[in-house]
Amino acid sequence: MINGDIQNNFKIKLSSLCDYMDRIGRYSTKPYSKYRRNIEIVTQAGWKKRATHAILEIDVTDSRKLMKKFKEKSKEKISTTGWIVKCVAQTMSENKGLNAYKHGKRKIYIFEDVDIAIPVEKKYMGESKPMAFIIRKANEKSLIEISNEIRDAQTQKVDESTHILGKKITRFEQFAINAPAFLQKLMFLIANKNAILKKKYMGTTGVTAIGMIGKFPGWVVPLGGTASTLFVVGGISKKPGVVNDKIEIREYLHLTMTTDHDIVDGGPLVRFIERLCELLENGYALSEK
Repeated sequence: MINGDIQNNFKIKLSSLCDYMDRIGRYSTKPYSKYRRNIEIVTQAGWKKRATHAILEIDVTDSRKLMKKFKEKSKEKISTTGWIVKCVAQTMSENKGLNAYKHGKRKIYIFEDVDIAIPVEKKYMGESKPMAFIIRKANEKSLIEISNEIRDAQTQKVDESTHILGKKITRFEQFAINAPAFLQKLMFLIANKNAILKKKYMGTTGVTAIGMIGKFPGWVVPLGGTASTLFVVGGISKKPGVVNDKIEIREYLHLTMTTDHDIVDGGPLVRFIERLCELLENGYALSEK
């Protein structure tokens, strides 16, 4: 009698388990790679930043017309991302207070060179990875120079020694990338408090163009990022706008700006945004030969 009860209970549990598995359906798994774990460490640091977000919608109708004329006249291949980088670099050079990092607890380092970090998606070992690429001294480069530099980075072949930073890494850098997670977090914590190291490995600001990968209808609000100032470029959409008291169909760029509140307050931030919008709306650098 007891054995019969045990068998019945086992059959009931087995039947319940089969029903549960039926509700799950088919699935597959893949390893949570070392690369993804490194990204997790970086995003955790970005989340801790006391960030201020500005969600912007900028009329680039006239600028896009100027860009088309610029391409036809110069016969050069320039990208929208390259042009936005150029506008950001110019605005940063005029408002150096944002081109800065906090150093330790009592200092802020303000940099002359505007080093803009952008992600460049590359294929490595069958997986698409955004490679870190920094346009050094972007404030001193022309639109064509920036566009060519981005294009060269996109076509660059990568291997074991270059797929992380886009260049051959030192032994210490190799150790840091492959170190255990707890040691990586400790090293990143130390580096994150050092303005010089942050500029070397992360640039002074970041621009990532989500909308340039495919059609994207709106904005992205980032976690915070490791740079003091980060720009996320969304899509460009057409909608009615008022020009000279008349309603016209205009093209609007969706842009999110995230800044470190420890570095900048509201007043300087508003003036920065005002100047950036002015450059983007009026086709800055698109009249250069």
